[in-house]
Amino acid sequence: MAALKDLIRNPNAAELDLAERYTSFPADGRRERTFEAFARSGLPHRRMEAWKWTDFKAALPELSAAQVQSDPLENTDVPVLRLDGETLSGSDQLPSGIRYFEKTGGHALGGAEELPMGAVTAALAPKTHMFEVTEAVATPIRFVFSGNGTASFNRVVFVIRPGASLSIIESYVGGAGLNGVLLDFGVQKDARLQRTFLQPASPDQTWAVTAEVHLDGDAEYTQTALAFGGKLTRIETRVHHHETGSKATLNGAYLAADQHHIDFTSYVRHGAVACETVQRTKGAVMNGGTGVFQGKFYVPRIVGQRTSADMQHNALLLEEGAVVNAKPELEIYADDVECAHGNTCGALDAEALFYMRQRGIPEATARALLTEAFVSEALETADESVADLISQAARSWLQSV
Repeated sequence: MAALKDLIRNPNAAELDLAERYTSFPADGRRERTFEAFARSGLPHRRMEAWKWTDFKAALPELSAAQVQSDPLENTDVPVLRLDGETLSGSDQLPSGIRYFEKTGGHALGGAEELPMGAVTAALAPKTHMFEVTEAVATPIRFVFSGNGTASFNRVVFVIRPGASLSIIESYVGGAGLNGVLLDFGVQKDARLQRTFLQPASPDQTWAVTAEVHLDGDAEYTQTALAFGGKLTRIETRVHHHETGSKATLNGAYLAADQHHIDFTSYVRHGAVACETVQRTKGAVMNGGTGVFQGKFYVPRIVGQRTSADMQHNALLLEEGAVVNAKPELEIYADDVECAHGNTCGALDAEALFYMRQRGIPEATARALLTEAFVSEALETADESVADLISQAARSWLQSV
């Protein structure tokens, strides 16, 4: 315990609490390695380049309880599994083609040193919930992640076998001051995975949702996210193309009101010939809110040839005092590629707003309609069973602010 505390530079009360939690687990080499990776940096802070706009250490001087948020997807008619940081319920509702089992003890996390919040989640999640998908599953399944106490950690692993397919829907309703979720997706040859998730506004909570995605030959991964942020929220997705022909679609929209912070960070490594990534992120931020976008495509020499990749981030600053920080990056060493990126931040189109008001539409309604049309492109890939609810959640937010 003393050695672990020594690794954390100037630990605050929250970090000491996390170290104390770690010591409650039985000795385990893999759990030790992941917690050590976290302890060497501590809670991410602004002096770390990848976290300079999302300072967990400043936001969490200590751990505290928080309220569970309402779930806009609650009435979805699909099997529901609930995780609260301790247990998983609902596994008896799984459709044919999905096998579930749980693993106690540690579970390795590659690149833990680059994922401090993923590492602490891996170290402090009591169990790893594992799902194996062996065939095309027609019915989506839904996961509800809630908190328990002052801090809650959930880890889930999916293995999508060759030729299999699955659609998952996630809701992040919280209930703890610090909520950590770590998801591992292994999408094997010719397999398909669609992921749709929503994070409701949670002003008294911090969220760290980390996903590691590994794609084999001709595999496809489609992600659609809608997030409203909280005291501090980071949604991080890392995609690794391992074999030729894999495709990834990363779409998302963030809507941040006053005192809400939302960070979309992604890293995509094109580690095989002729792989494809398309990324569309839209954001809208009110006075006092903060939006962050960090996206990086890495294309190595030789194995990254014939890469096709396009990254676009567009944000609206709806009021004076709104903040958007954006850093799109392309790091390309191969010479036979088609890669592009774009980034814009601005206000609503004044002419379009004037045109709508001239036709009798109140200003607040016109602004909401224009903003909804702006962000809707990033939500078009959502699972059809929740697409209307996702759109309604965005519309309700726009009409209320």
